[in-house]
Amino acid sequence: MTNPTDAAKPVRWLTFRDHDPDFLNLKYVYPVLSRRMQGISIGINLNTNNACNWACAYCQVPGLHRGDAPEVNLPLLEAELKGLLDNPALSPMIPPDTPETMRQIRDIAFSGNGEPTSSPQFVEAIEIARRQRDTHGLEIPLVLITNGSLMRRSEVQAGVKALAEAGGVVWFKVDRLLPASMKRINGISYKPEQIQGRLDIACSLAKVWLQTCWVAWDGQPPGAEDEGAYLEFVARNAHQIEGVHLYGLARPSLQPEAPHLTALNETQMTEWANKIRATGVKVQISI
Repeated sequence: MTNPTDAAKPVRWLTFRDHDPDFLNLKYVYPVLSRRMQGISIGINLNTNNACNWACAYCQVPGLHRGDAPEVNLPLLEAELKGLLDNPALSPMIPPDTPETMRQIRDIAFSGNGEPTSSPQFVEAIEIARRQRDTHGLEIPLVLITNGSLMRRSEVQAGVKALAEAGGVVWFKVDRLLPASMKRINGISYKPEQIQGRLDIACSLAKVWLQTCWVAWDGQPPGAEDEGAYLEFVARNAHQIEGVHLYGLARPSLQPEAPHLTALNETQMTEWANKIRATGVKVQISI
């Protein structure tokens, strides 16, 4: 395992703007400083081939292309996670002015460079994360960050169920509900009822937060139709979701659509968060 405190190498800080899965030169495991978790998140990247079945305009993955995750070397994944949790020498990589509360490991998250549920070893990877977390005595959740598109697969449902039994939570991506807007932002052509059906399955298996990226396109924030469709969807699901993780454009997109995207300002994001809260759900906002 690469020694993250090797003094011969230049210092590289963990920051909110750098979520590089190659941070420690490991294949599957990487640390990030997470705005949403307000601390260190240990990421697990099952999509080492940079393949995803969506193509989100704001994605920071270089060389993103359509496809599924490759076969995972499960012993290597476990060795990397164990090695990092055995000696999480991350403090030297965190800027000195970072508050102490931000220096704690807050979760183990399945995210990375594509849709993690497309991995043929998704269930086994969940079990590895649970085992290593428990072995190290960490009272932190496992988090699945997913677009929910494969939720009808029995093997994905088995993985989500295992996640829930380990005290985990699903962050289910819903950026837009209008088909034309989904096509623009997420590169997919779904109908709202397809999103609803997959969300229903996820909520029947685990605790679920919606995860929403709210950005401007060609300088214009999402319009009234997009807002209305989203608010109606959230209100309809208020009884079964934990809340909404709302976030903006903190890191530059590496996709062809990047020139169209700009971040909304704090006032715009706060006003939008308040509209969502008016539906009766909790909102955690990261700007």
